[in-house]
Amino acid sequence: MKKYMSLVVLSCVASCLLMASPAAAETVQSLRGAREIESPSQKPEVEKLIADQRPIKRDFVQQPPLIPHKTEGYLVTRNYNKCLSCHSWANYKSAGATKISPTHFVDSHGKELTNVAPRRYFCVQCHVTQADAPVLIENTFEPMQAIK
Repeated sequence: MKKYMSLVVLSCVASCLLMASPAAAETVQSLRGAREIESPSQKPEVEKLIADQRPIKRDFVQQPPLIPHKTEGYLVTRNYNKCLSCHSWANYKSAGATKISPTHFVDSHGKELTNVAPRRYFCVQCHVTQADAPVLIENTFEPMQAIK
């Protein structure tokens, strides 16, 4: 048994050494470019937001909708959520906003709640502001056509 454990430990160490080799490190591509990890990050350029317009069409069924307006300075804390001042079921009509989906009132155990579920309370976890930004990584994704 001791021989077997020694072989397992030895193979794990060998695997780690191979993965840490310079050849493996050279093949890793990063959005930061060819910069050392210890070098300071550059401040990202803020993309031009697409100001108050119709939301961009979603590409797949469970995709969270994009936010079609500026959100800079919106306060979302444990005790207050600026988004709810317009998007709550009580305020959406008077604000002319989209109401929160009923799925946001279901907790992780499937129980329906009277308020927004804690796991859905911090809106910008899933929803992002629309921006006129370049594609970071080219891809060939095409949304699936709905079955008629």
